[in-house]
Amino acid sequence: MKKLIVMLFALLPSLAMAAGPSVPLDKAGNDLTDKASLQRGAQTFMNYCFGCHATQYQRYERVATDLGIPAALMKEHMIFDPEAKIGDLMVNAIPTEYAAASFGAPAPDLTMVARVRGSDWLYTYLRSFYADPSRPFGVNNVVFPSVGMPHVLEELQGVPTKVYETRLIDGEEVQEYVGIKSDGTGELNDDEYDEAVRDLVNFLEYSAEPMKLERQRLGYWVMGFIVVFFVLTLLLKKEYWRDVH
Repeated sequence: MKKLIVMLFALLPSLAMAAGPSVPLDKAGNDLTDKASLQRGAQTFMNYCFGCHATQYQRYERVATDLGIPAALMKEHMIFDPEAKIGDLMVNAIPTEYAAASFGAPAPDLTMVARVRGSDWLYTYLRSFYADPSRPFGVNNVVFPSVGMPHVLEELQGVPTKVYETRLIDGEEVQEYVGIKSDGTGELNDDEYDEAVRDLVNFLEYSAEPMKLERQRLGYWVMGFIVVFFVLTLLLKKEYWRDVH
């Protein structure tokens, strides 16, 4: 028993780190049935994320088919490697050693990131970058402090900064963090940027489980079969025991 208690105390620091910062997460509100959103998210991913992050467990052709993108358009606008074929895995060209030297660690594959982190975490994370001159890339992140990647969507959002409000707590003025605000130099306004991030996260949720909608649809059929089978079993049981008093 004493050994168990000691082990639990030893694990507390690692558990605290795994929990991450206590930042309220915004709801992504994804809709995997929205093909237009998924197509826009795929385009954003390929243009802004794919240079460093691969989704090596899915293929261009499968993505094009699932998202309703003609193969010709997929090849023209979303396959940047001239030697890649439509049936190839979606592997980027950045060498692992170069990525590790540039960012401190190899850029992780994002095929399953939505299942690992959760869609709400991704949605909040991508909207929580802020300017921080002390960091190597000039940005930090509220959800992921000391983040090791640049704000690749800054072109769309503009330069984001932390916003604070002065509040009285126990008679003292305290600066309290209330959110992120862009300087307005991006291509999109705040609402448009949030929508672009939602589309991107929607695509990453699809990537993590392309069969999710089909699995849910089959689940309804299975539950319906179980209900019908249960009713038939109940009627059969009554028929067998009808003459037993």
